[in-house]
Amino acid sequence: MFTSLFTVARTFCARLWPHPLPVAKRQRVTASVGAGLGLLLTSLVSHALLGEVNLWFVAPMGASAVLLFGLPSSPLAQPWSIVGGNGLAAAIGVTVAQWVSDPAVACGVAAGLTLLAMYQLRCLHPPSGAIALTAVLGGDGVQQLGYHFVVTPVLLNSLCLALLALLFNAIAGRRYPHSAATESQPQHIALAVPITRDDLHQALESGELLDIDEADVQLLLQRAEAIALRRQQATPTLTRAR
Repeated sequence: MFTSLFTVARTFCARLWPHPLPVAKRQRVTASVGAGLGLLLTSLVSHALLGEVNLWFVAPMGASAVLLFGLPSSPLAQPWSIVGGNGLAAAIGVTVAQWVSDPAVACGVAAGLTLLAMYQLRCLHPPSGAIALTAVLGGDGVQQLGYHFVVTPVLLNSLCLALLALLFNAIAGRRYPHSAATESQPQHIALAVPITRDDLHQALESGELLDIDEADVQLLLQRAEAIALRRQQATPTLTRAR
């Protein structure tokens, strides 16, 4: 019995241990330098235009920088995601704060509406949730700004960081933004040899960080293979029916 409990506990603890991030060392340095420079330049531009440092906006922008420079392939890190998501969050947060007096209720309503709006407008960006809460809990400084808070500092800083991410990733040779697949791209994937889990791990480690590990890639390939087999099996039946 004790052996069984020990095995269960060890398995549970092993699942909590973080997996190694499959990303090339060069990409780690590139992402770190980019995030640092992006926040530095964005802060300088904001300070030059506004004449002050907006301390309440440091946390959301720091989270955005991690996504834009550390995970540029993610749908959550695209230019429209940060600009649209942050702008929506700020506008919704300011509006909710004006209509809902209880801070706890206002936080919940603002966060929920922000998430719903981002889903609808395809600009899901996690740090935007912090911006919505900042608009509610930012204190007198944010309340005095009103909807001006949406333009400066939110949209101003978001646009600056997005433009710097475009420039930096282009200089670093990384594809950004990641647009949707087009018809000109290959529609069929031909594999000459079987692929192992270690092959997938090495492939992930050779480039920038992707929000997926080799186990997920393997499962995705297996699902795609099953769908392709069903499609091939159904094709002769459809041909005979015609």
